[in-house]
Amino acid sequence: MSLKRTAFFDRHVQAGGKMVAFAGFEMPVQYTPGIVEEHRCVRERVGVFDVSHMGEVEVAGADALAFVQNITINDASKLTPGRVQYSAMCYPDGGIVDDLLVYRMADRFMLVINAANTAKDIAWMKENLRGDVVLTDRSDATSLLAVQGPHALDTLKKLTPTDLEPLQYYHWMHITIAGVPMLVSRTGYTGERGYELYFPSDRATGDILWDALMDAGKEFGIGPIGLGARDTLRLEMGFCLYGNDIDATTNPLEAGLGWITRLGKGSFIGREAIRTMKEDGPRRKLVGFTVNDRAFPRHGYPIQIAGVDTGHVTSGTFSPTIEKGIGMGYVPADHATVGAGIEIMIRTKPVAATIVPLPFVKK
Repeated sequence: MSLKRTAFFDRHVQAGGKMVAFAGFEMPVQYTPGIVEEHRCVRERVGVFDVSHMGEVEVAGADALAFVQNITINDASKLTPGRVQYSAMCYPDGGIVDDLLVYRMADRFMLVINAANTAKDIAWMKENLRGDVVLTDRSDATSLLAVQGPHALDTLKKLTPTDLEPLQYYHWMHITIAGVPMLVSRTGYTGERGYELYFPSDRATGDILWDALMDAGKEFGIGPIGLGARDTLRLEMGFCLYGNDIDATTNPLEAGLGWITRLGKGSFIGREAIRTMKEDGPRRKLVGFTVNDRAFPRHGYPIQIAGVDTGHVTSGTFSPTIEKGIGMGYVPADHATVGAGIEIMIRTKPVAATIVPLPFVKK
């Protein structure tokens, strides 16, 4: 099957992007400076991510709210137009279908889902469709750029007549940037102040906006950022990645997502399984850890306690910010204590690590 390309493909190549297959798209994993430099660009200056491969699904109709309430674990009834909510969809057994963002419009919702899960998620939504609900897949028709970093606001200020300063975290608004009408939100996957720009997908519009952003951010040291740095940035913040830290085998309570799980809102898919786990207590928990020497962990490396395998690293990397190996993984609940020691099997050698509070980088 041929890979899709976003509206920014040519700009990625021109910027020296190393293109790889990801979620059915050709996407830049890194650019010429490398992942560490891109990571620091976002932490210290401002970076632009092409995340147009993400999925966007509109939910409309008289029963749209009831539908969203049934398929997600957070309480969408608390949303008012202009607000965004982090949530997840679960299977009846409590396993996670996907984590997602729920945008509340005046007369509909927009669900933003993970790129690798788009087809699966939409099939799940259709399988659970009830009442007067219309689902519209806007994924291919929507481009999405994320502008992240301490100078993200400074960059966008130069391109819009709208005052973005009042836009609060997990809120959105309709504005124009570089003359392009769009939806702009403040959520982010890096821990830095940032903005997500949703607009119609076509190459000409993409070129205009990309070039305008790069020109406006030049004085702040702006740069394009690939998938590699996106992963190291989100891991420093302890943000879960579907397929690594959460999947169909993990319950939200095990993954530390109890804060988005609203058991009191009424019936929803997975509620009984999650409620049972809350009553019994999870047998394992997702924890963050730092490695005690210069080695760094990778996804899949075994986690041991007293020489016995207890799980594996779900996400691991070298943190450019704190300059040590960091990771996340599941350990028995009775050992999931800050300060507790574990071992990570790195190239057949057990390396000491310490469970630490998340996030790894305090913002």
